[in-house]
Formats: sequence, structure tokens, C-alpha cells
Amino acid sequence: MNETYDLAIIGGGINGCGIARDAAGRGLSVYLCEQSDLASGTSSAATKLIHGGLRYLEYYEFRLVREALRERELLWRLAPHIVWPLRFVLPYSKRLRPPWLLRLGLLLYDHLGGRKLLPATRTLDLGKDPAGRPLKPGEFTLGFEYSDCWVEDARLVALNARDAMERGAAIRTRTRLVAAERDASCWQLTTEDRRRGGKAATIAARVLVNAAGPWVGEVLALTEGRNAPVHVRLVQGSHIVVRRLYEHDRCYLFQNADDRIVFVIPFEGDFTLIGTTDTDYVGDPAEAKATAAEIDYLCRTASAYFAAPVTPADVVWTYSGVRPLYDDGTSKAQAATRDYVLELDLRGAPLLSIFGGKITTYRRLAQHALEKLEPYLPAAARARRDWSGQVPLPGGDFPVQGFEALMAEIARDYPWLDAQQCRRLARAYGTRARAVLGDAAGMEDLGRDFGGGLSEAEVLYLMRCEWAEEAADILWRRSKLGLRLSPDQAAALETFMAECRSSLVAPSA
Repeated sequence: MNETYDLAIIGGGINGCGIARDAAGRGLSVYLCEQSDLASGTSSAATKLIHGGLRYLEYYEFRLVREALRERELLWRLAPHIVWPLRFVLPYSKRLRPPWLLRLGLLLYDHLGGRKLLPATRTLDLGKDPAGRPLKPGEFTLGFEYSDCWVEDARLVALNARDAMERGAAIRTRTRLVAAERDASCWQLTTEDRRRGGKAATIAARVLVNAAGPWVGEVLALTEGRNAPVHVRLVQGSHIVVRRLYEHDRCYLFQNADDRIVFVIPFEGDFTLIGTTDTDYVGDPAEAKATAAEIDYLCRTASAYFAAPVTPADVVWTYSGVRPLYDDGTSKAQAATRDYVLELDLRGAPLLSIFGGKITTYRRLAQHALEKLEPYLPAAARARRDWSGQVPLPGGDFPVQGFEALMAEIARDYPWLDAQQCRRLARAYGTRARAVLGDAAGMEDLGRDFGGGLSEAEVLYLMRCEWAEEAADILWRRSKLGLRLSPDQAAALETFMAECRSSLVAPSA
């Protein structure tokens, strides 16, 4: 008879992998399946910020903002290689919110979440500060600068999955749930391995967690026979990437007359990220693409502030994701709550469905999910409730402000790495960069170079340890090297990975 897991999770995004990590760390037996690659949906299509959500204060989302602000510095401590501080410049526009309102919002933002390490808000004279130079001269003279954090979103998902697996969880990517039945005490789940001609498997679990993101309604249809999503509003958010627009390393938050805001963020050294949009979405979330109207909107918003206009011709890459927001009946997509809602169905073995949520609050969502499920799980579920905020994620076991020291150590141990490559590897893998580099004494020891500094050794590490199976997994999720490789180089990587897949075993602890 097959093992009965304490917990089965459908969905390999940030919420599913965060719950898997927390549960496995409490000693529960955990199974997670994801129909595609980890973070292949919403969780790799974010603006990539760990932030409280300054604009949510206007919608009185004080609980959400407070929780998110408290998580900012905690997540920075857990993963200082993939999370780091940013400073945001908010220019005052005479046509929009008055200065006193901006000051009040930023005062709350500074003090609502127990900020300790991040610097406080300050007022800027944009006529003198370098942050004012890229802006339209004479139009923006006053600004405010505040703190938030950046996160490599898809890597955050992969590291949570890796940590869960090292604590005993079974992580199955490219595995789709095709049937689910339950009695009073147990779920029987049938899955399909999409890599092996649809090979089916059956597992049993005491509790089922529906963390399928924008596919939450489809999982409910399988489990409950419902034909439409329940309490979910699908909202598309698109981003554009252009060549670097300015020299300094600060970000901008631009207000718009339609009450939306747009972030402008230095990206991957040579580029600038601009986003996001908020539009209701209908259709398959996997097919979401930035529309011409969205691209034009983001270009027009940036051009309203920058002296040099941004045009669709400047765009080198776009990405788009569908957020599964809880449907609170709000008329505007941008006003729909980003808070999460946990819906527990007890008509037999428990089913917990997750609606909404933000990357910033994924860890607290996982804690709340397990608290809700405690009565239906073994006693281990009530143990170590707070452990996930105390133990670093893989590669993050170094001081929160010690990244430069870590990079110096890697450069000392591998003096043949150039500074750019050393920084990229330290940012991606933290202390586990040595697991990628091994005993190499030069670039030639890392094997084939696919371009952009991506070596055969790194590719094999990602395939063996982080579930990468296709070129896109590496080029657009485990990294953003897709911005640097030519189509021929990407095709060569795809061919190499296809040749390797049959001989490599699935990641294991």
C-alpha cells in the first residue's frame, strides 16, 4: 500500500512551496505537484519587490501593509543573496496627490512595520539631487525617497522547494492532478507525469491544499465538480524591459491620473524594468501576454516623467502574469484586495483553497494555512510554528549585510572569475555558489560556455538540484540570462538539456 501523506499540495508557486517548506520543517510528510516548472505562472511574473504596498494604504489595507512591512527585513535576513534593499524616489506631481498626503503615507510606511535596518524616508530637492536629472526639467522639483526590497522571485520559489525537499518533502514538477476523490478521512489523488507519456500515479493524503494560483478554480472543479472559479478575480499584470534609462541605482514610483502607480527599477545591470498594469483577465493564464495597449500605457506613463521618452520600439522583453485575487466585488482591478483568503472545505477530508496573496507575505500565509489545518493533522503540525522565520533559505546562511564579504570570499577562492560573473553567482546561489563551481581551477573546468557566463557546470547543477528541465527554466526563471543569449545560443542550450534529461535523476536531498 502506498504511503499516506499528511499533506498534499497542488501548485508549485510561492504559496505552495512556502507551505511545503513550513510543513516539512515541522516533521509532516508532504507531497507537492506542479503541472509545469516551479514558479512558471504568477510567481515569476511579479514586479519582484518585497514591499508593504504603499498604495494599499489608500484602500485602508492596514493589516496587509503591516504584515508585509514586518516580513520585509525578515525575508532579507533569510535570503540576503536574493533579497536586498532598494531606495525608491516618488516625485511630487502638481496634478496628483498633494505633498502632505504623500508625507503622511510615508510616515505610516516607515513606522507601521517595525523597520530596523532599512533607512527611513527623506525629502529630496529634485533640482539638485541626481535622481532628478533623468526627469523632465523644471516639472518635478520635490520628491520623497523611501525603502523597500528587491527579490529574485522565481529563485525564492525554487529555494523554498529545495529546502522543503531537504526536509523530506516530495516535490514533483511537470506533474498534473487529473482526478481527486475523498472519503471522511483521506484523499485519493491521481496525477499524470507530463514527461513520460502521461504516466499515472496515485497517492493518498489526509489533507489537500489547493495552491494552484490562477488555476485554483480548475482544481476546485476536479475536487468538487464546480465548473467556475469561486471568489477569484483574475487580474493581469504586465511589465516591459528596456535598455538602461539612467545611471544611478535608485528606483522610481510614478503616480498616474487613473490612480494606478508604475515602478521603474534598474534591472540586471544593463536594463530597466517598468511595471505593472492591472486589467481583468479571461482565458488560459498560461497564455497571458503583454498587449500592445499595456505596452503603450507603460511607455506613456514613463514618458510623462522622464525627459527622454520611452517608446514601444525601446522594449527588449515583456512578461505578463495573472494574479488570482480574492473577488471582493471591487469595481476596479487595481483596487481589488491583495490580501489572501483561506477557504476550508470540511465535507469529508479537509480541502484548503488559497485565494490572493503577495510574494512578500507568502511565509505568513503558509503559517496561517497550517494553523487552520492543525486540527486535522498530526501533532507535529503544532510544533515549531515559528521556525520558518528563523532558518535561512539555501545559500542564505551569511549575515544580512554581508553580501560584499561573501562575494569577496568567492573571488578569493576562485580568482579566475571576473567581477561580473562572481557577483551573478553569489547573487543567485549565495554560499552554495561553491556547489556550482566545485573544484574548478579555471573557466575551462566548468565545461561548455552557452553564453552570458552560463556554464555547463551551472546548467547541470540546476538540472540536478533545482528541477530545471528546459532552457526557459534557466534563462527566464532560475536566471534572466535570456536577455543576453542569442536565439542560436538558447537553442544550443535546449539541445544540451534534452540530451541530459534521460541520464539525470530527479533532485534529491
